[in-house]
Amino acid sequence: MNVYVLTGILGLFASIVVGAGEYLLHYDPLARFAEGGFDFMKGIGAERTNLGHFLGVFGALLYPIGCYHLYLMLKPASKKWAFSAFIVGSMGFMVGVVWIGSRASISALMQLPASPEIDALVALYDLRYETLLQVIRLTTLFLSVVFIVLILKGNTHYPKWMAMFNPILLIIMSFLVYLAVPQIGKHVMPIALNVAFFIVFALSLLVTLKNKSTIALVDGDTQ
Repeated sequence: MNVYVLTGILGLFASIVVGAGEYLLHYDPLARFAEGGFDFMKGIGAERTNLGHFLGVFGALLYPIGCYHLYLMLKPASKKWAFSAFIVGSMGFMVGVVWIGSRASISALMQLPASPEIDALVALYDLRYETLLQVIRLTTLFLSVVFIVLILKGNTHYPKWMAMFNPILLIIMSFLVYLAVPQIGKHVMPIALNVAFFIVFALSLLVTLKNKSTIALVDGDTQ
């Protein structure tokens, strides 16, 4: 199995495991996560939260390997920009490990009776950790822009239609699905980033497997 296939599989596996973990941490039948704040976590038991926590944290460690897969696939168009996307994307996911590792703690706080002390801790959490979420969004945006530009430029291992399936657009589509069909979207929206990368890695793997022999000829160091 060459490095293209292996890294793609591990990236896909990361999206599945982290998606399952984040779903356990965040899913709310009332979809209160769309309202902002952390009320949607009320009533989520510790057993479910613990499982989601460990799946999310350990699964997220594999995401940089998936970013390396994208680097390999984009590299023929521009090694410099493909490597930049790999570094920035990997940094985003490392920040993401810290962020998702904090969710069990805020969930535990939300199970306690409201008080000025709890409100102060929630506000502190919001400052320290929700700021990290904005970093993840920015790094994903950068990765997506490089992904689109290099694919449309040509000379990557992707067909040009793959540019449509970039992470940031797929995340936006998850939110649009929620607005259009809330009964389906409420299952997708809490794990939108993982759904987006699942689609990216799944399609990328299909392209890799279909063109494996051609890729090996272009990059002789892939075996």
